[in-house]
Amino acid sequence: MNAHVNGDADAHADAPHLTQPLPGPNQTRTYDPEGFKKRAACLCFRSELEDEVLLVSSSRYPDRWIVPGGGMEPEEEPGGAAVREVYEEAGVKGKLGRLLGIFEQNQDRKHRTYVYVLTVTEILEDWEDSVSIGRKREWFKIEDAIKVLQCHKPVHAEYLEKLKLGGSPTNGNSVARSLPQSDP
Repeated sequence: MNAHVNGDADAHADAPHLTQPLPGPNQTRTYDPEGFKKRAACLCFRSELEDEVLLVSSSRYPDRWIVPGGGMEPEEEPGGAAVREVYEEAGVKGKLGRLLGIFEQNQDRKHRTYVYVLTVTEILEDWEDSVSIGRKREWFKIEDAIKVLQCHKPVHAEYLEKLKLGGSPTNGNSVARSLPQSDP
């Protein structure tokens, strides 16, 4: 598998951001100095037990399930982007937890995705993507989520595999290293 976790997260924290404007609202993409599109996502859990995860339907393929996430806006912090994306795509708010890892995808598109854990505290009845594109959401047990993701979004399944392993590497080229924590 070409996706792996990049343990050198803080090396890119102060690097200049490259942006590319696109038509439409909220469509500016940001890239890191190596040309990776900067993305953020959350594994949204029903409780702190982390045994049920919320997936959303893909905007391109409505019968496929994905982990909610998307591109970071210019000057946006990864955690803030992750919270914004799940609010827009899944219609949930919650308590942002740990950074699970930074996952790289190198096949068709170069993405570098910051994946966080979020415990859901509020579920909106109607939300942006449900109204605008008819996006659906559904709770899955972890094993079931891995199965539905492995078919079409194997890198998303890898997020949950890493979670199951307690944050240890998922394959030979995965290096998981925590970001330094700053005191509040």
